[in-house]
Amino acid sequence: MSDNADHDWPVVESVAEYETGWYTGGYDEVRQPDATTKKYYWADLPPAVVVVAQDGDDLVMVEQFRPAIREHCLELVAGIVEDGETYAEAGARELEEETGFVPDSVAHVEEFWCSTGVLRHRRGIVYAEGLTDGKRKLDGNEFIDVVRVPVAEALARAREAPANDATIEGILLARADGLL
Repeated sequence: MSDNADHDWPVVESVAEYETGWYTGGYDEVRQPDATTKKYYWADLPPAVVVVAQDGDDLVMVEQFRPAIREHCLELVAGIVEDGETYAEAGARELEEETGFVPDSVAHVEEFWCSTGVLRHRRGIVYAEGLTDGKRKLDGNEFIDVVRVPVAEALARAREAPANDATIEGILLARADGLL
């Protein structure tokens, strides 16, 4: 272990430069192990859930336009965890809102920090199965198509451009846990 591992990187100044209503952005000026200081910029986002929803031999996925990258993306269902919700509860809610499917069961697969060089953002992956018809409740800015993808093709489809981290992570983690 390096000598730097014992250094606590004290924060000299922490500044929130802007708030969007969805996330806060700013910087922490920290004292580095060599006694210099540097500003490390961050965006603080609420926790999110990604849902690996299996229905028979298919994964239920969504396709939507992502303005940030100006691309249509094939993705797993995902959304923000609301105050007081577990990842499983948020996953079941998001699945019904985006696809109209209600799961019989939702299992927690993994929770982790995302893009730790710039984000303060936790992500939970859940696995849902036993899907029955519910009612879609899309937000005013959601224009989502529901897409069924055979489980055997899901990873290959997720890796097609424009691939995204959450979908690939969800499929790989569910597969590693023997769920797919």
